[in-house]
Amino acid sequence: MTYFFETYGCEMNLAESAAVEQVFIRRGWTKASDVQLADMVVINTCSVRASAEERIFGRLGFFTGLKKLRAMEPGAKSRNLEAAARYVEENGPRPLTLAVMGCMAQRLLDDLQKEWPAVDYVVGTFRKGDFPEIITAVEQGKTFVSTDEKPVYSFAPTSYEEGAFSTFVPIMHGCNNFCSYCIVPYVRGREVSRSFAEIRGELDELSRKGVREITLLGQNVNSYKGDDGKGFPDLLRAICSHLETTNSSIEWIRFESSNPKDFSDELIDVIASEPRVCRGLHIAAQHGSDRILKAMNRKYTREGYLSLVKRIRAAVPDVELSTDIMLGFPGETDEDFSQAVSLMQEVRFESAFMYYYNPREGTPAATMPEQVDLETKKARLQQVIDMQLGITRSVMAERVGRTEKVLADTVSRNDRGEILGKTSQNERVAFKAPASVIGSFVTVSLDEVSGNTFRGKRLD
Repeated sequence: MTYFFETYGCEMNLAESAAVEQVFIRRGWTKASDVQLADMVVINTCSVRASAEERIFGRLGFFTGLKKLRAMEPGAKSRNLEAAARYVEENGPRPLTLAVMGCMAQRLLDDLQKEWPAVDYVVGTFRKGDFPEIITAVEQGKTFVSTDEKPVYSFAPTSYEEGAFSTFVPIMHGCNNFCSYCIVPYVRGREVSRSFAEIRGELDELSRKGVREITLLGQNVNSYKGDDGKGFPDLLRAICSHLETTNSSIEWIRFESSNPKDFSDELIDVIASEPRVCRGLHIAAQHGSDRILKAMNRKYTREGYLSLVKRIRAAVPDVELSTDIMLGFPGETDEDFSQAVSLMQEVRFESAFMYYYNPREGTPAATMPEQVDLETKKARLQQVIDMQLGITRSVMAERVGRTEKVLADTVSRNDRGEILGKTSQNERVAFKAPASVIGSFVTVSLDEVSGNTFRGKRLD
């Protein structure tokens, strides 16, 4: 039997899709070559922004039509479903099972299935352990009904995808921060940390598979608290020590997502002293106005964020920073906006994910007064995008002429004789090399900038 995943949203969703995919593989299922031909489709959803959910609703409309065609129902349309039409013409009716998982599934639960009857299973963030039973039911042509009314979140043994040399390692789940605009604490629940023994076991397995780079994941990764009471800096130090003593193939460690309020001086010291920890750090600022940061319930100030940046750069001179910036939060004035702009100018992020505020039902910010009109939000967003593009070009130009260790990861789509890789700072680099270097570290000179990518020369 065959499966197909559609994954939307954050890195945690990518990791969780990979973990569930392993369940299918262990059961002998194979990945379908086309979503229209799969026996079971899993959509892993995101609820962070309303636009993400609207996209899912569009896909559910597509799958409603696909299921009708696969069942050869009278009047089923074949437009844009030609592969499925040929499939059932040759093989007769072939049922399709549709499961929706992730944050949107958790937020809507029973309502999603009522509105979209084509959905067979709604699997919330705490029910991923139901997939083995769901798969068994599909294999037997039956329907699985969960009897666990109070599921407890559990970490998958691994999020590894076969053949990958870079992978995610979830270490904590959920969030206790309750930023006033964010739906995550409501759909992911309270913070739960994974034991070091489990993490260490997965690292050993990844080492046996030749993985070269890992990214430690969590909704608020640096609030990790182990079962021994130790925090994220201790975990990071322990991971580095374990990889060193076991002569692991894993040479690089990244981590996401970090809240500035939990980014301690101890963590900075670990990054500075451990060469395995990469020098590209993503630390979400969200805004530069103290008034807006307070309304967001971010629990740090503009000065606190700038001080953190200064301490990081003093301890880790080769670091490059990226961030998230939200414009148009309720009550944002021209002066507040200028504070966001000036923070970006002062820090000079190498890159930034910039977006305007989008109300999420059920969060405090959705009902705050002084909602900013859409035209103003779009105008402010475009202004900071234009500004950041200039900062990015300038920061990248300053790095031209340097020599960097690069993890080669894919063949360029534009030139089959070129390889694309990334630096410790998470920058993209294109260079001439045979495909045999993919999955290995090479030394590359950064010779010029082309768009958001460096072009360089392999030196080893």
